[in-house]
Amino acid sequence: MDLRFLGGAGEVGRSAILVNDRLLLDYGMKSGNPPQFPVDADPESVVVSHGHLDHVGTIPALLSGADRPPIHWTPPTQELALTLARDTLKLHGRSPHCPFTENDVKRVTEVSQTHGYRETFEAAGYEVTFFRAGHIPGSAHVLVDDGDTRLLYTGDFHVDEEAAADPPAGFDAGEPPVGQRLVKGSIARPDADVVLCESTYSDVDHDPRASVEHRFAQSVKTTLWEGGTVVVPAFAIGRTQEMLMICEAHDIPCYVDGMGKEVTEMLRRHPEFVRDPAALRRAKSHARFVTGRDGQRETGGLAGRTGRAGPSRGQRKRITDQKAAIITTSGMLSGGPAMTYIPEIRANPVNKITMTGYQVEGTPGRDLLETGRAEIDGRVMPVSAQVEAYDFSAHADHGGIRRFLDSYDDAEVLVNHGDRCGAFAAELRADGYDASAPELGATYSV
Repeated sequence: MDLRFLGGAGEVGRSAILVNDRLLLDYGMKSGNPPQFPVDADPESVVVSHGHLDHVGTIPALLSGADRPPIHWTPPTQELALTLARDTLKLHGRSPHCPFTENDVKRVTEVSQTHGYRETFEAAGYEVTFFRAGHIPGSAHVLVDDGDTRLLYTGDFHVDEEAAADPPAGFDAGEPPVGQRLVKGSIARPDADVVLCESTYSDVDHDPRASVEHRFAQSVKTTLWEGGTVVVPAFAIGRTQEMLMICEAHDIPCYVDGMGKEVTEMLRRHPEFVRDPAALRRAKSHARFVTGRDGQRETGGLAGRTGRAGPSRGQRKRITDQKAAIITTSGMLSGGPAMTYIPEIRANPVNKITMTGYQVEGTPGRDLLETGRAEIDGRVMPVSAQVEAYDFSAHADHGGIRRFLDSYDDAEVLVNHGDRCGAFAAELRADGYDASAPELGATYSV
């Protein structure tokens, strides 16, 4: 089995692996200015691990020619991919920063084939099976079997903590979480000869989830009690819903704005892909979704779907006076409604901005954490509001990856999707694994 790394080797972004020049695993986009894309591919079939931009962002470009390879994924991943593609068109359509057209996006549904977990299907002559990866709803480990070699592509994954941590003093949200509230962690360990493993947080050990959640909830409550407002920048897919559920569990009043509204509605249609559908419903009912109707709760579909005008700047300004948590895109402050909210609350040191995800170097979110200033709407603004960061990562940390790989000590391990793949592969070799870190553009025979 030959694996060609078209992207994602030694980097986070534009994941794309071509198996025997026939089967393509993921086809993502690396965010940046300008964005970066994988090497061109012409596969017979495509299998997608999950619906994040760095894994699905370039999928429609595969349909721009005469060929129409079938695309295999779970139902949530299909919907998330289409949502992201439409957003890319809105932001970059008809520019070199967008490698596909609206017609290419329309073709996606024509070739789409959805599958559940543990349902084996055929793709480009291989037997393929999805297993729950625990990263976001619909995320999957991908097992590819050609009859001789079994390749397990982990995609991005998360594992629950080994045991529930004792709740921190004052924890007031029921049983402490052992992982994400939104999705269960990965537990499947199918037999495999080769494991292609992500390594995003291979040098980090996350704090216990209950402790992180408790610190966040207490910080937000303190700010609200003092009369302030908290802006919670969050990724639309996965993180927004996680923060919604945390706010409901700790009785924190909150608003939701940005693409996360649409994603939340979509996930409610796929309850089998979330840990606790009832908890997600409660969280949705607890929050106020920001629509074009000032101050009203969203109850029957999104503004974009029904033709109603979207939220105005004036409406968003009024929301910043409500003394609540405002969960909004973008997670790295590179666009979205956050660009309206932060200028409104930045000058008051009682207010707070709580970053909930990793901030890539060069993004406004990273600049804000490091310097207390950020470029917002084309202007570099000083921020007097308090700025905090919380690790709500949906990736396995060092300990989680090692626990996962305990089941594959006799398999060949290829390390990708990280900025220290070589170092982690060396660590694994020192512990007896047959491990290596593929280089971008290289072909490996396994």
